[in-house]
Amino acid sequence: MVHGDVQGVGYRWWTAREAQRLGVRGWVSNRDDGSVEVHAEGDAAAVDALVSALGEGPRWARVARVVVADDDPAGWSGFEVEP
Repeated sequence: MVHGDVQGVGYRWWTAREAQRLGVRGWVSNRDDGSVEVHAEGDAAAVDALVSALGEGPRWARVARVVVADDDPAGWSGFEVEP
C-alpha cells in the first residue's frame, strides 16, 4: 500500500513500467481512500527493488509511506494496471 499524493499523478503507469523493467509480475490499482495498492511477485531482489522505487514514485507524486505485507504468489504472468 502506497500512501500520500499518489493518485492523479501517473503513479500506476509509472509503477507498471518499473515492474516490467525489473521483471516483476502482479498489478497496481487506485483505492477509494486515495492510496495505491500494489501486488508484486517475482525474484526477491527485483521485488525489493520495486518496493524501494515505490517510496520515490514519479516526480509528481509525494509518497508519505509504503506499507509492505507478505502474501502467497498468485502466479501472475505480467503486470497489469487496474482502475
